[in-house]
Amino acid sequence: MHAYRTHTCGQLRAEHVGQTVRVSGWVQRKRDHGGLLFIDLRDHYGVTQIVFDVSAAAFKQAESVRTESVITITGEVVKREASTVNPRLPTGEVEVRAADIVVQSLAEALPIPVYVENDTTPEDLRLKYRFLDLRKDKLHRNIMLRSQVIAALRRGMIGQGFTEFQTPILTADSPEGARSYLVPSRLHPGKFYALPQAPQMFKQLLMVSGFDRYFQIAPCFRDEDARADRAPGEFYQLDFEMSYVTQEDVFAAIEPVLHGVFEEFAGFGKDKPWTVSAAPFPRIAFDEAMLVYGTDKPDLRNPLRICDIGEVFAGSTFKVFASIVAGGGVVRAIRAPGAAAQPRSFFDKLNSWAQGEGKPGLGYIVLEGGAGKGPIAKFVDAPRLEKLKALTGAGDGDAVFFVADKKDAAAKFAGQVRTRVGHEMDLIERGAYRFCWIVDYPMYELDEKTGKIDFSHNPFSMPQGGLAALEGEDPLAVKAWQYDIVCNGVELCSGAIRNHRPEIMYKAFAIAGYSAEDVEQRFGGMLNAFRYGAPPHGGAAPGVDRIVMLLADEPNIREVICFPMNQQAMDLMMDAPAEVPAERLREVHMRVQLPLKKAE
Repeated sequence: MHAYRTHTCGQLRAEHVGQTVRVSGWVQRKRDHGGLLFIDLRDHYGVTQIVFDVSAAAFKQAESVRTESVITITGEVVKREASTVNPRLPTGEVEVRAADIVVQSLAEALPIPVYVENDTTPEDLRLKYRFLDLRKDKLHRNIMLRSQVIAALRRGMIGQGFTEFQTPILTADSPEGARSYLVPSRLHPGKFYALPQAPQMFKQLLMVSGFDRYFQIAPCFRDEDARADRAPGEFYQLDFEMSYVTQEDVFAAIEPVLHGVFEEFAGFGKDKPWTVSAAPFPRIAFDEAMLVYGTDKPDLRNPLRICDIGEVFAGSTFKVFASIVAGGGVVRAIRAPGAAAQPRSFFDKLNSWAQGEGKPGLGYIVLEGGAGKGPIAKFVDAPRLEKLKALTGAGDGDAVFFVADKKDAAAKFAGQVRTRVGHEMDLIERGAYRFCWIVDYPMYELDEKTGKIDFSHNPFSMPQGGLAALEGEDPLAVKAWQYDIVCNGVELCSGAIRNHRPEIMYKAFAIAGYSAEDVEQRFGGMLNAFRYGAPPHGGAAPGVDRIVMLLADEPNIREVICFPMNQQAMDLMMDAPAEVPAERLREVHMRVQLPLKKAE
């Protein structure tokens, strides 16, 4: 017999009754029923119930073992009595009557609970003892889901004709929109490597090298703040690139992979199946997305839409809105179907929420009996009300909410109102993954603080119209062959058709304030490669962590990562970042200069 197990803790069934078996695992729970002691023994595969009779030699030793100790049990598989069968366990028809117990590892008192319902352990403690946290059933399943999703992504990409390559981790810094982690060089004093924010330049160089279709499950490193859907420090993405392709070719390659993965794992751990958007996914232009949804990450499960209704209030007696329109601002409206039936407290609650967001409030009109009611209804005469109905599609029984501000600010807050009202009215479609592509991004944006033009998205994107557009159009009007894929309001990836022409690249970076020397210094390797024949190419990089987060229906991305950092980018389990001894610093020609403390 094997030293540790003949079967796993999830393997025993009724057909094993009468067999002598050996199982090993963690003591999940103990129950003392007087003359009988029951232990739920857990391993990676499941749970098996062990029973010790008070007369058994192993009883006393089993009685003293703490939960989460690792033990090996040898005994006979017996059928449970009908009244004690556990239908929730695959092994619930049987139990092991223990004849022998070996304690492989005795657990000390636990710093956090492992097997407990309604766990309220603080996150920092969970991260400090992550090896215990990972034993919990839900988190264990999440990590297994992650592994299965990555395997499915890999199969899907290979099936689409892609080849997996690995790109360097120690590389040069590049402007990807976030801070890079820097690594000092021991052999080259005063110089630094950077950890890649993405394998951007290397995957483009692979296309120049003639490999045609590349992918990898790539680690990426960014020194940026944490969010619920973004882990600080590092993350993984399905990075891919293709040669001789248009934007539609890229979409056609990745849509079946993502659709297949979401179909395979949709509703993971849920009783009812989830539905997934059929390919091809909807294409929504950036400008339309900002108008209709108030964001370039729209949640299409929400049926509410935003309308531009500035003309309703232009020149009206409602001076607040009229002056905003006259000053070049906009008024947006969100129709809430059936909201007229809501109590006054519903509207008061939304108004208080808006004030909590730093706004004066949230104006609205309720439509009943062909007339408008509410705080600003008196400013909307009959002709303006008819125009409002025509623009929004609203009718009796509906309510219309208003946001007035400068264009960008109005779009952002209208998007927040759309989301809030959708949730308050329980309008969000359940059990669904709704995908879309956001396309036609602006090539550039204006930094309001500095007044300078900068790239709005990926600096290596091809402008629509090529060099002629860069030379002849207002930079802020130039669109790029850039695109994002969004699912349920979560951005899963960004991508682009790349700028593979050196002369266009020089001009594109010049508009953003980079000299030719800057471009040569920072991207010389890629530029040099482009001079020797570069194919048109493009790609994207869906985020693995976010895909798994959506499939697991988890609100926080740390719930689908084995060993995440906390929100302050600290690894509490391994105590990183940590101070480095002076001799190690000397090896890399560095010394620490801490910031001065502020005077109290």
